[in-house]
Amino acid sequence: MIQAGLFLNSLIQLTISLVRRLFPVAKRLFPLFAASLLGLGIAAGSAGKEAAHDRPEISAAELPEEAREAIKRIDRGGPFPYRQDGTVFFNREGLLPAAPRGYYREYTVTTLDSRDRGPKRIIRGNRGELYYTHDHYRTFKKVLR
Repeated sequence: MIQAGLFLNSLIQLTISLVRRLFPVAKRLFPLFAASLLGLGIAAGSAGKEAAHDRPEISAAELPEEAREAIKRIDRGGPFPYRQDGTVFFNREGLLPAAPRGYYREYTVTTLDSRDRGPKRIIRGNRGELYYTHDHYRTFKKVLR
């Protein structure tokens, strides 16, 4: 079952990659296309993606101190240490709930031992929901406040 899930996930990723490379217009339709493909994988129970209700959660108190500081900056409206903070997060990976373009914004979580922005981010939805990723968008945890 796990191998089937990995295969299906690889197939989905390959299909998405091909569509994005071969059909520039498809980039505009990508969120809808990805959501339908991921929906197929979730229905089969082996896509490797979590359904929205199965998404791992983490309390804000359990987050690393740097992530809690990033959330404080988000709540205050800044200032932000990186010019990319507050830019649109497109959810190309399709791991967050489907939403219109521009719904999600990304913010850097300072990674102390990194020379660049590092892999950690907080993603904020327009309704105030927060998601934390420590591995540069591979996985997300919904932040509970």
